[in-house]
Amino acid sequence: MDKLSPQQRHANMAAIRSKNTKPEMIVRKGLWKRGFRYRLNHKRLPGHPDLVLRKYRTCIFVNGCFWHGHYVNLQFDDLQFTIENSDCCKIPKTNREFWVAKIRRNKERDKEEQRRLAEMGWHCITVWECELKPSKREETLDSIAFTLNHIWLQDHAVRSKMDNGRGKTTYPLAEGDEWMPMAAEEIHEPEKD
Repeated sequence: MDKLSPQQRHANMAAIRSKNTKPEMIVRKGLWKRGFRYRLNHKRLPGHPDLVLRKYRTCIFVNGCFWHGHYVNLQFDDLQFTIENSDCCKIPKTNREFWVAKIRRNKERDKEEQRRLAEMGWHCITVWECELKPSKREETLDSIAFTLNHIWLQDHAVRSKMDNGRGKTTYPLAEGDEWMPMAAEEIHEPEKD
């Protein structure tokens, strides 16, 4: 049984913000301190990401564990979606079916928005509220900074010249990609008199 009346519970839930939350402010201040510049809640991108770093082609979503379903066990059992409680959040015991359905819809929407962003060429980083606790905060922020720098380096990799043994110069694209021959730069032997 809920300890609060329906009006009190409604007032509490309505007071929860969607922008400028404490976890979002922690990420914003941490990235700003590390030299990253960003825009907030870009209206033209799917899902209106919390932070958009155009230089890195990256969107950052700062998710509350409860609202976005950061749970240990998510299972589909024949058309039934079950959620189990985790260390970072608990499903309310009252009106449980409503909350399970709401969180399922939120997770599906998040997944779809990130898929659409990926199709547009954007990288997506999700930061969970529980990862920003004081004991994990600096490690999480350093991890985000490392990931952003890695993305930038991959996008702006220096293309080194290599001879493929057939008289053509090749350039590596990125780690794991194949070598691409550049036909315009064929090697010519000096003319003999």
